[in-house]
Amino acid sequence: MTTIFSLSSFLVLPFWFLMIVLPTWKWTRRILSSPWIIAPAAALYVALVLPGILEILPSVMNPELDPIAASLGTPAGATIAWVHFLAFDLLAGRWAYLDSRERGVSPWLMAPVLFFILMLGPLGFLLYLLTRTFTPRKMQAG
Repeated sequence: MTTIFSLSSFLVLPFWFLMIVLPTWKWTRRILSSPWIIAPAAALYVALVLPGILEILPSVMNPELDPIAASLGTPAGATIAWVHFLAFDLLAGRWAYLDSRERGVSPWLMAPVLFFILMLGPLGFLLYLLTRTFTPRKMQAG
């Protein structure tokens, strides 16, 4: 489980690199336009969850703190949660990146926002919603 945990970030880091470091490169937008970039992390999550689905499903359908904490306190539980974070943070970051490019938000402004989505998902997502709210939308040529 330690190896899976350690290597799992490599499934998403190339996409974060593109969004943060090369946001205006034409291939970045082409690559990020596909929702399939999330598939490797999602597939790993499925591979980790399926063997224990009969124990996991009742726990998440009727969540109680102690059983959830006990599950997350194991190497398998922490790895499953980590891969879950990786997949959904990338989903949120991809949406914010594509939306910001469409709206003409400065890549300089987006770099720290995307970093916060990567590191602290919901906090970064809220930062993007605030950025989106207070940044004027780029005028579309018509």
